[in-house]
Amino acid sequence: MTDEILQQQIEYYRARANEYDQWFYRIGRYDRGEETNQRWFNEVAIVKSALYQVGAVDDILELASGTGIWTQELLNIGKKITVIDASEEVLAINRFKLASPSVKYYLTDLFKWQPDTEYDLMFFAFWLSHVPPQLLDSFLTKVYQSVRVGGQVFIIDSRFEPTSTAKNHILEDDGNIYKSRKLNNDQEFQIVKIFYQPDELQYKLNKARFEADVKVTDNYFIYAHGKKI
Repeated sequence: MTDEILQQQIEYYRARANEYDQWFYRIGRYDRGEETNQRWFNEVAIVKSALYQVGAVDDILELASGTGIWTQELLNIGKKITVIDASEEVLAINRFKLASPSVKYYLTDLFKWQPDTEYDLMFFAFWLSHVPPQLLDSFLTKVYQSVRVGGQVFIIDSRFEPTSTAKNHILEDDGNIYKSRKLNNDQEFQIVKIFYQPDELQYKLNKARFEADVKVTDNYFIYAHGKKI
C-alpha cells in the first residue's frame, strides 16, 4: 500500500507542476479572500525572516525543491545550491524561473536517494509531511549524514489548517495519513500528509542528533532550525 501511495505521490507532483505555484500564491482554488490570503502571506514572511537568520553559507542541499519558490530564497544566503526532486516537470520550471549558474539540479526519488556529500545547510519545505512514519527515522538519518559537523538544517511544513488547501479539498483531522488531492481538472491522487506538532518534531530531530528549535506561526506553518551535534 505504501509503495503504491508513494508512486502516486510522485505522479501527483509531476501532474501538478504547472499548478503548484497557485497554491503558494493563493490563486484560483486556493484564493480564500483578501483577509485570509493576507494572513497567509504575513506568516510566509515570518518563516522567510527566520530562514534569512541562518546567515550566509557556502553549500546548500535542498530536497524536494519543487518549482523554485524556496530555491530563490536560498540564493540569498547560499553560494551554491544542489536541488533534488523526483519530478522532472517541477525541476524544469525551477531551472527556467531561476536561470542561475549557482544551482545544480538532480532528478532523484528521495526514498531511493543516498547521500554522498556533506553540506553547510540542508533545507526542505513541505516535504517531511509526505514521508510515511515508518520511513521517517531512516530519512532523518540520511539528512544527518548530509550535514557537516556544526552544519545546519532548516525545515518548513504545514500546520493543520483547512484554509491552507484548495476549496475542493476536505481537510479532516481524522488521523488518516493518506489524503486525497485533486488537480484543476479533477484528476485525483492519494498522497501521504502528516501534520506534526512542535514537540513531536522536536523529538524526532533530537533523536536524529540535531539540536533544534521548533516554532509555529499562528495558523499555517511549522518550522525548525537545527544544528548537527
